[in-house]
Amino acid sequence: MRISHGIPVQADTPVALTIGNFDGVHLGHQAMLARLKKAADRLGLESCVMIFEPHPREFFAPDKAPTRLTSLREKLELLAAAGVERVHICRFDFDFARIPAEDFIVRILQQGLAARWVLVGDDFRFGARRAGDYEMLKAFSAECGFEVEEMPGFTVNGLRVSSTAVRDALAAGELDLVKCLLGRYYSISGRVVDGDKLGKKIGFPTANIQLKHNRPPLAGIFAVEVEMETPGNETRSSLEVPSLDTLRGVASLGVRPTVHEHGKPVLEVHLFDFDQDIYGRHLRVHFLHKLRDEEKYSDLEALTRQIGRDVDNAKKYFSSLSGAPALSEKKLVQG
Repeated sequence: MRISHGIPVQADTPVALTIGNFDGVHLGHQAMLARLKKAADRLGLESCVMIFEPHPREFFAPDKAPTRLTSLREKLELLAAAGVERVHICRFDFDFARIPAEDFIVRILQQGLAARWVLVGDDFRFGARRAGDYEMLKAFSAECGFEVEEMPGFTVNGLRVSSTAVRDALAAGELDLVKCLLGRYYSISGRVVDGDKLGKKIGFPTANIQLKHNRPPLAGIFAVEVEMETPGNETRSSLEVPSLDTLRGVASLGVRPTVHEHGKPVLEVHLFDFDQDIYGRHLRVHFLHKLRDEEKYSDLEALTRQIGRDVDNAKKYFSSLSGAPALSEKKLVQG
């Protein structure tokens, strides 16, 4: 998958295009990507996705913007897994926000990307003051040389699939619903970084995962499966599928109120039957089942006892599953 930052003045090759934020790359997004790929194959075009960085709502109202479901890296990995051939990352700033809708069509879609086929969602808006919509694209399509199609909302069991619905389910700890909306388990990835070594001191060593954002969409104690890059992947490209080991464990995602009065969110994972130095390794933590909410305990002894119970409960959860790792299930539905 080719990744470009910004929009060229003149495109080098025509594309089939879809546009959006694709936060979470949920089943609705995956249906769009499958339709994009089908059209690209039919027309002999490259499949291309335009995304925005930062999210427009983060730019205009950072304190009110919803928490991200995926980091940029995670989003790009999911787009690559869906078969997207090109991604254009548009920097969303004041200059971009002020582009008139008509200029967006002519300067970006027609000239900069050479779009020959364009797919947008039924709630898609673009251009200054969100003046552009599907009807405007349709009105300009013949003149600018592209077909345009609209994607209706995608539903699962009567529920419209959206990034907001995924966030709400994560906040409520409804991980089975999250899996239904995403078509896979929700995950967070990052490198193992130095922590305060408290887990090791109390008998439960943890891998501390570097979080890209300070507002993760879920919190609590979870039974997790962890994919870890095996040694020897250092020379692969950033989006090439690595060789992975799958491990089980229990994860804590939260501010650790027993240890810190005003702590920042931390993701810590205790891996079962594992004792290796993995600092600097990249892990992907898949959240399978919520065990409980985060709590504040009177002292470290009480916290240690509770962690022991969490480990036991996570192991009981895994024993209730079939022997194979849950991650052996298909992770990405592609139409």
